[in-house]
Amino acid sequence: MISELDRDFSVELSVVMPCLNEAETLAACIRQIKRTFEANHIPGEVIIADNGSTDGSVEIAVREGARVVPVSQRGYGSAIDGGVKSALGEYIIMGDADSSYNFEEIPVLLTQLRKGYELVMGNRFKGGVKKGAMPFLHRYLGNPVLSFFGRLFYNIPIGDFHCGLRGFNRKAYLTWGLKTTGMEFASEMVVKAALKKAHIAEVPVTLSPDGRSRPPHLRTWQDGWRHLQFLLIHSPRWLFAIPGFSLFVFGLILMVLVLPSPIQIGRFGLDVHTLLLGMTMVVAGFQALSLGIVSRIYAIKLGTKQPNNWTNFFTNGRIINTMIFLGAGLVLLGSFGFVYSFIRWEKQSFGGLDPSRMIRVLVPFMLSFLMGFQLIIVSFFISLVNLERINLVQQIVTPEANSSAESTVYS
Repeated sequence: MISELDRDFSVELSVVMPCLNEAETLAACIRQIKRTFEANHIPGEVIIADNGSTDGSVEIAVREGARVVPVSQRGYGSAIDGGVKSALGEYIIMGDADSSYNFEEIPVLLTQLRKGYELVMGNRFKGGVKKGAMPFLHRYLGNPVLSFFGRLFYNIPIGDFHCGLRGFNRKAYLTWGLKTTGMEFASEMVVKAALKKAHIAEVPVTLSPDGRSRPPHLRTWQDGWRHLQFLLIHSPRWLFAIPGFSLFVFGLILMVLVLPSPIQIGRFGLDVHTLLLGMTMVVAGFQALSLGIVSRIYAIKLGTKQPNNWTNFFTNGRIINTMIFLGAGLVLLGSFGFVYSFIRWEKQSFGGLDPSRMIRVLVPFMLSFLMGFQLIIVSFFISLVNLERINLVQQIVTPEANSSAESTVYS
């Protein structure tokens, strides 16, 4: 990785292209970038982040005057990250080496970077997708749907989450902490930049059919799922909280309806089977909500989320203790129900009991026991995560500050 001390500040822009056997199109891309540099008086460099090419791509890049950065770890994200960390420029523009992007549009992105935007996204749908440039499923299903989820989950007003032609401030990039190695790197960059409150702009760019005779590296379903999985994992609200709350409320409504006695709605008779279904939904919803709270607290620990009123409430020591005692009380209440049922069974000489009546008696106590047990476990786990976060904060404080009587540690 190039440090700030080692950088050549005469280089304003580094164009990084990931490369894995791109001999057919690589030379044309490098020449187009260099012509754009010259025509627009841009002090720049071309970096080829080679991911293990065996078709002569490295030799072509060297011959065309590009700088080759070998990246041993396979994957689109790994190649881009390796190229960026070796770049000399203040700004980075990344693009594919398959001749699908028009590098003459570099000045459009660079202008926005010079204005202070930390991430500038290209939008192929606004700039124009030429015939044959994007498969039908990608154009009308994959990209629109995944971009929609990105906007919904993270409130990011970007129309094309997966455009491969984009620019960013190198210094800002290094603070985003990108981790993924595959194609989902494209989504991670947008999400992490937004979570770090980066200033994001979007400009129209064009997409042309690539110039390769072989199939692209992109795998439609596998990479699409990895993009969606990443978007969900980093959004506890949509992965846990909203589904969990919906299950909890709907299950509770079902339980309230049929707990006193069976009901008839049109042709549908709802009885104890509906009661059991409602209890299952309540438990599942409560577990999902608990995981949503825990994952949000853990994300704060990792630095990918900011604290809010909910997390501050649930990490309060008094609230945690209250939840533990409340959980113990619910477990105790549920245990009384089991004892009552055993007594009823004993009075029947351990014979058969009325299933409908006993299920109606047992289900509320079973629910109390399960939710109480879950509440105790979650409370202790929050304590563990919160304790690690406090210790992490305390480690940041310098020894001199610790020895000062006037120093204050905020946890």
